[in-house]
Amino acid sequence: MTITEKILSKHIGEHVRPGQLIICPVDGVMATDTTAPLAIKAFESMGGTKVFDPKKCALILDHAVPAPNERIANLHVMMRQFAKEQGIELFDIGEGICHQVMVEQAYVKPGHVFIGADSHTPTYGALSAFACGVGSTDLAATMMTGSIWLKVPESIKIICHGQLQDSVTAKDLILFLVGKITISGATYKAIEFNGEVFENMTLASRMTITNMVAEMGAKAGLISSRGLKLDYSFDDIYIPDANANYSEVYEFDISSLENQIAIPESPDNTVNSSVVAGTKIDYAFIGTCCNGRLEDLQAAAEVLKGHRIPKGVRFLIAPASKKTMMDAMNNGTLQTLMDAGAAILTPGCGPCVGTHQGVPGNNETVISAANRNFRGRMGNPNSNIYLASPAVVAASALAGEIISPSKLKS
Repeated sequence: MTITEKILSKHIGEHVRPGQLIICPVDGVMATDTTAPLAIKAFESMGGTKVFDPKKCALILDHAVPAPNERIANLHVMMRQFAKEQGIELFDIGEGICHQVMVEQAYVKPGHVFIGADSHTPTYGALSAFACGVGSTDLAATMMTGSIWLKVPESIKIICHGQLQDSVTAKDLILFLVGKITISGATYKAIEFNGEVFENMTLASRMTITNMVAEMGAKAGLISSRGLKLDYSFDDIYIPDANANYSEVYEFDISSLENQIAIPESPDNTVNSSVVAGTKIDYAFIGTCCNGRLEDLQAAAEVLKGHRIPKGVRFLIAPASKKTMMDAMNNGTLQTLMDAGAAILTPGCGPCVGTHQGVPGNNETVISAANRNFRGRMGNPNSNIYLASPAVVAASALAGEIISPSKLKS
C-alpha cells in the first residue's frame, strides 16, 4: 500500500483500494473566517446542535484580520459566539495562519486524517498525515458526525535524486515540480514525495512542499515521517510498501536545479530565475501558509542584513503565526528585516488572498513568496505577480529587480 492507503485503512479498519468510496473517521477539523460562517449556517440548517468533539474542532481568524469592515467584523462575531457555545477553541486575531497554528498546536499529528475548509489543508502531509480541503457544507457535516466521505485517491510518486545547491530551497523545488506536473496534473490524486532530499528537510521546508500540491490539483500530498523531528514523540513511521501501486511515477535529478520563478499568471508557469532576471519590481511580499515561517524570515534576513531596501520598492512581511513572530523578534530576525526597511503585518494570511492588506496598484509588479499568482489573486487584476523563494524575494527587493541571491552577492 501507499502511505495514503495505509492511513485510510487504519482509520476504517479494512484494506482500501483507489476508487473505493469510504466513510472515514477524522482526527480533526478546522475552518477559517472565509469558510466557517458558511459552515456554521450549514451546520444549523442540518439540525446540528453539538459538534462531534469540541477538542477536535478549531476555528481560526486569519484571512481578513483585523476586520477591515463591518460585514467581516460581524462574521468574526458569529464565529466567536459559535465557538463559545460549542466549547471549541477559537484562535483569534494575530494567532496566525490556520495551517501553521494547527501544526504548532499539535491538532494534527503523523498518521492523522484531518479535514479543513481551506484548499491548502494538504500542508499537513508534511507530518505524514492525510489532510484535504473540503467545502463549508462538507465541513459542517463532518463537525456533526466526526466522519467524512471520501473516494480513496490514486497516488502519484515523485522521486528526487541528488541534493539541492546552497541557494536553492524547498520553494524552488516545489515550483519546479508544479511546473512539471502542471496545475491539473494531479487532480484528485495523492502525491507522495520520495527520496533523501525530502526526508532530510526540516518540518518547515516539508510544509512548503506539501502546501503547493494544491497547485497541482491534488487531494493530498505526503512525505514519509521518517527523519521528521517534532517537539513530541510519535510511534508511527509511515513509509510506502516497496510494491505499492502508483498511477504515475516521476523521477527528477535536482542536483543542478536553479532558483525558480513562477511568472504570471499561473503557479505552473515556472522558469529559471535567470530567464526573468532584471524584471523591475514595485512590491515584495513574504508570508502565507507556504513561506511565512521562521526559517523563511531568517533566509530573508540573511540576504538583507546590513543593507537597505531602495526607495520605490516596498517590502511587506506577514509572519505565519504569533509564535513565529515572537521567535523572530527574540532572535533578532525582525530587527534585521525592519532595519532593512520591511514593514511587518499582523500574523495571518495578509495580502495573499487579496481581501485585506497590501493590495498592489495598477500595473505594479509583485514578487511574492506565496503559492498562487493567478490574475487578481492579491486583489488587483491589473497587477502582475511573480512567485519565488523568500531568499529570492529579499534579494529582488534589495536590487529593485528580480535576481537570485547568488547573483546579488557577486
